[in-house]
Amino acid sequence: MSDDAAPRFSPGDRVQVRDDWPERRGPCHIRTPHYLRGRTGTVERVLGAFPNPEDLAFARPAPRRVLYHVLFDQPPLWREGEPGDQVLVEIFEHWLEPAAAPAKEAA
Repeated sequence: MSDDAAPRFSPGDRVQVRDDWPERRGPCHIRTPHYLRGRTGTVERVLGAFPNPEDLAFARPAPRRVLYHVLFDQPPLWREGEPGDQVLVEIFEHWLEPAAAPAKEAA
């Protein structure tokens, strides 16, 4: 991994996938599944830094972006599955933000 692509997140960090829809603004190549946008997951593993495929698809210079394995609970995604079922997805860092802290319940 190069210094210009040091990971922002670590295993165990809660992250939220950006709720962004660049395909509505014009032609683009997106590697982030629609069903995950706006969803919260947990970083499982840092995979390293790789040229951004969203730029490579258009033969543009592709900066190296950190790629993660992010784990999501399955039932909230598709309204199916059992508690404990999970989905593991590779997501590039520019699609991730720190997750908001869960709201505390009133005492």
